[in-house]
Amino acid sequence: MSRLQVAIDGTAGAGKTTIGQMLAAQLECPYLDTGAMYRAVSLLALRTNTVLEDKDGLARLAKAMDFSTREATPAEAADGRQYTVMVDGEDVSQEVRSPEVEAIVSQVAAVPQVRSELVSKQREIAEQAGTIVMIGRDIGSVVLPDANLKIYLDASPEVRASRRVRQSGQLNAEQAKHGLEQRDRIDSQRTIAPLVIADDALYINTDNLSQDEVLAQVKAALAPLVD
Repeated sequence: MSRLQVAIDGTAGAGKTTIGQMLAAQLECPYLDTGAMYRAVSLLALRTNTVLEDKDGLARLAKAMDFSTREATPAEAADGRQYTVMVDGEDVSQEVRSPEVEAIVSQVAAVPQVRSELVSKQREIAEQAGTIVMIGRDIGSVVLPDANLKIYLDASPEVRASRRVRQSGQLNAEQAKHGLEQRDRIDSQRTIAPLVIADDALYINTDNLSQDEVLAQVKAALAPLVD
């Protein structure tokens, strides 16, 4: 198949990044975490002192930024990153995961002008790639509505909080759970491209599943499309 688009959506901490990367590696195709794009805009807003009420200013940051991701080198992966994020030629992999960015990314992502700019970039990346695994909150519902396979990953707030604590090493479980629930609320209630389960998406709760078990379910759903 010359064009194969896999859209993976879901709640924060449900395993999208890990499963998306594992699947992309097996398909030998590009992988894009769209959430990192919104984090990048949030970082640029902090650096330029652009207030969240300046929606046009945020949109200009989104439009102008040169964004890309790549597989982390062994030396880079030593700091715990899952991939390397480049913005305007700078490695910002750690900065986009900072508490300061975490605190505002859902608000930035709710700005219609920002979403419009980044969705255009995301669709352009998918078109150029042909085959791609893309993860986010609105991939199957908005960005790639005609994706060949749509997956929605979910997990309980308690499980997701535990995972976030292990990843960050900076939060306790209660802080992580509060932050995730707040982000779920903002992402689900925003008027533009809210977090929803696409009608034709495969829903997987990852609470009691290993990474390999989740990947097996995704590959089973994908198999009829690639045979």
